[in-house]
Amino acid sequence: MGGYVLAIDQGTTSSRAIVFDDRAHVMGVGQLEFQQHFPRSGWVEHNPEDLWRTTVETVRRALAEARLSATDLAGIGITNQRETALVWDRHTGEPIHNAIVWQDRRTARLCERLIKEGNAEPVAEKTGLLIDSYFSGTKVNWLLDNVEGARARAEAGDLLFGTVDTWLIWKLTGGRVHATDATNAARTLMFDIRRNEWDDDLLAMLGVPRSMLPEVKDSAAEFGETDPAIFGTAIPIRGVAGDQHAATLGQACFTPGMVKSTYGTGCFAVLNTGDEFVRSKNKLLTTIAYRLDGRTTYAIEGSIFVAGAAVQWLRDGLKMIDRAEESGELAGRADAGQDVYLVPAFTGLGAPWWDSDARGALFGLTRATGPAELARAALESVCFQTADLISAMQRDWQGADDPVLRVDGGMVASDWTMQRLADLLDAPVDRPVVLETTALGAAWLAGRQAGVWPHEEEFAKAWRPERRFTPQISEDVRTEKLAGWRDAVRRTLTRQD
Repeated sequence: MGGYVLAIDQGTTSSRAIVFDDRAHVMGVGQLEFQQHFPRSGWVEHNPEDLWRTTVETVRRALAEARLSATDLAGIGITNQRETALVWDRHTGEPIHNAIVWQDRRTARLCERLIKEGNAEPVAEKTGLLIDSYFSGTKVNWLLDNVEGARARAEAGDLLFGTVDTWLIWKLTGGRVHATDATNAARTLMFDIRRNEWDDDLLAMLGVPRSMLPEVKDSAAEFGETDPAIFGTAIPIRGVAGDQHAATLGQACFTPGMVKSTYGTGCFAVLNTGDEFVRSKNKLLTTIAYRLDGRTTYAIEGSIFVAGAAVQWLRDGLKMIDRAEESGELAGRADAGQDVYLVPAFTGLGAPWWDSDARGALFGLTRATGPAELARAALESVCFQTADLISAMQRDWQGADDPVLRVDGGMVASDWTMQRLADLLDAPVDRPVVLETTALGAAWLAGRQAGVWPHEEEFAKAWRPERRFTPQISEDVRTEKLAGWRDAVRRTLTRQD
């Protein structure tokens, strides 16, 4: 066993693997995109075999680039797109259907019914979540009710449920381990995050047999070993966390009051609240930030469904840019006299609005509006949504006052976007030296468990900002821009509660 750690980062549009040395330096990277499936409006699916195939191939590529073998690894850390749901046969390992992705809205009507039946308050009290099709539980219900014979097979104990981490653990261990960690369990609508266990009342509400559920472990724990046939030797899996939780760890947000925001396909802001379970009064989520050594750390989270996906829309939908990196330069050429707002509700609006039926809209178009103005509107939409989240956090928890926002994810490479984010937040934005914070968090969990990486305090000391962005616009301009955004959102919402 060596001192290197491998992070598997299985995301919404690609799978990545990164090898880190014991000083958190990147030694090798592998990345592959995979196909997105949109069978109907508002539906989003992945082929489970694509997730598995690209994961294995990226691991091999990362090891090859690092000029290492599997025997050099002290462990694997896994981080994953969270609420995406899979169901497979316990005996054959065959999925019964495509994975239903976290962005998918097909269970919106079921969620409305569950809310009307009076379930919203008990669900929030136990899980910290809202009843929404974003989360895994209603997706499992849909699979059992819509795949022929699935419910009978589940009740007979023949089917297993998992989020993507569980699916990968199952495949990596050759079907020997069916497990998840507390952060992923916390996003299912079926896990009581106060008691840290699956809840029978929630399972009954969703019609999910307990026999389908994985064992829940700490985020740093022993999750089994890989089948030697896959990489040439058995490698211990020693860390697991959902992507936003891993990013919180990678950003060293261990102290209550610290805030990070990750900009991938969506955007997710997480505020550490320590051992305090804080119920949001502003439609944010309470969740498990991480669980280490049996101790649970909680957080408030705001989830934005479309962030980097807005840039993908500019590239793939409108064909305005060839590469995502071009969006900031294009936005910088926009006419300052035009106020164009994009509300990117392509699959509904997340926090703090939670409107499944809202759809995207553009406001303020004129004959002079062109690609530059649309690019600026797309990037600003992410900044505006972040401002909404931070404002809600400040209303929910006194410890969120005057935050410094630590940022990560693909979009933060854009200086233009990060400057506009600081301007609209009226707060400093810190971009770290290591941008791969999601993978870094997963690697840290595995390295901590293996004893080759330091614990929290020493790891936090090693965190360094690459650049701090500070506000540069006047309060009057900021207020005017935020007012225009909120008016655009109001016009987009399908309900005004």
